[in-house]
Amino acid sequence: MSDLSVRVEDVSMMFNLSRKKEERFKEYFINLIKGELFFDEFWALQHISFELRQGESMGFVGLNGSGKSTLLKLISGIMKPTKGKITTKGSIAPLIELGGGFDRDLTAIENIYLTGAMHGHNKQFLRSRVEEILDFAELQEFANVPLRNYSSGMISRLGFAIATLVEADILIADEVLSVGDARFRKKCEDRMQSLMKEGTTILFVSHSVEQVRKVCQKALWLEKGQMKMIGSAVDVTNAYSRSLREK
Repeated sequence: MSDLSVRVEDVSMMFNLSRKKEERFKEYFINLIKGELFFDEFWALQHISFELRQGESMGFVGLNGSGKSTLLKLISGIMKPTKGKITTKGSIAPLIELGGGFDRDLTAIENIYLTGAMHGHNKQFLRSRVEEILDFAELQEFANVPLRNYSSGMISRLGFAIATLVEADILIADEVLSVGDARFRKKCEDRMQSLMKEGTTILFVSHSVEQVRKVCQKALWLEKGQMKMIGSAVDVTNAYSRSLREK
């Protein structure tokens, strides 16, 4: 794979959608026993292929339901594709749901150690990064406060700080730059640019074409689960923006 970081080969993802709504588990179980559960196949993604090398970045654009988040979950290993193959090299930091893995009864510092340990980092390494993480998230004054007392924005800032300051080879980011004010978003953009210079590969979903242009070198436009266009971030986002104006 040499310096290839991510390879997606003819990937498709299918979900079974129930035709009939079961209001309760009992009804679901009865229909299952009777053989009266029927499903429709829904292909969320079809025939997706691309490659990224170390330090490259790709943005994903498309309307809601186009398959962007599904693709990121497949690459991060949260789900397995129905068809095709995904190969990644190195550690992955998935920012699919910022703060989704936190324990709300623990403090910021305790969650830093917990999250870091889950990614395989030892206590000594994490101790050396705690102050940097709190400083980036601008949460020094709240370091020993349980997260149940945090706002959603504070939790998101902590999640971004941990994921980007605890080193990873691949950063997968789904709408992470929607958190905080314009100043903090600029801080996050600068951090992602710095990571790319250090060799981190970034896969980035955003509804903002401006953010995709700022953060990414390449872009992939998805439409109803299929590749509409792939190329430079500027070319793809310009074409995508034109299509929105024409609708």
